[in-house]
Amino acid sequence: MRLLHTMLRVGDLDRSLAFYTDVLGMKLLRRKDYPDGKFTLAFVGYQDESEGAVIELTHNWDTPSYDLGNGYGHIALEVENAYDACARIKEKGGNVVREAGPMKHGETVIAFVEDPDGYKIELIQHKGRND
Repeated sequence: MRLLHTMLRVGDLDRSLAFYTDVLGMKLLRRKDYPDGKFTLAFVGYQDESEGAVIELTHNWDTPSYDLGNGYGHIALEVENAYDACARIKEKGGNVVREAGPMKHGETVIAFVEDPDGYKIELIQHKGRND
């Protein structure tokens, strides 16, 4: 077995695709409309689906927004330098909700950003880089 994808329901697919591709630098791997079901699936990631896990963005055409609930945690992305990543994300209009810095009770440098629908994405600085 292997992890294939994480699915997120999004209210505005174009806005979400812009965030994941333009702000976070992922690639749109595939997209398909399902007119009979009135939804679209778009898959984004840093590598081909055959090589690693990706994110499935599900857009139900008649649902402009969702309640995130309190059970969802976050998606984690490894970055070379969390401080630089936050600066680039802010330059591109992204929302940094926790600036880069050591995690509480630890030394790992982390940050959190939020996508247009309010989903949290943790940036974890590559181990061995605490600058």
